[in-house]
Amino acid sequence: MTLAPILAAGAAVQVHLVTVLAAFAIGTWMILRPKGTAPHKVLGRLYVALMLVSALSTFWIRGLGHGSLSFLHLLSIFVLVALPTAILLARAGRVRAHRFTMIGVYLGGIWIAGLLTLLPGRLLHRAAFGS
Repeated sequence: MTLAPILAAGAAVQVHLVTVLAAFAIGTWMILRPKGTAPHKVLGRLYVALMLVSALSTFWIRGLGHGSLSFLHLLSIFVLVALPTAILLARAGRVRAHRFTMIGVYLGGIWIAGLLTLLPGRLLHRAAFGS
């Protein structure tokens, strides 16, 4: 493993990587811990902020689309729409819908996107596997 590709990639990639890794840690904790508690609410706000910054930062990352937007940006748009929706659902007391929306953000915005970044030729693949 080498950090060289990440350090050479520029600020947008670095901001994206830091925010998504922090969101991954918080999101995993949130899934495993009790819901509706004070820590859940505080960490939920932090998670949403991190995911918003992470999703927005992708619009300055255009390596896959050779300078233009790629299909991965659809996941960013999903996250940018789903997060406010999830907040509104929680405030309306629609806990089940809130839960499924947030799980969708976690799975789609972190896991699916993250696994796709590990494909050969991608930056994180080069960082993780050196090729």
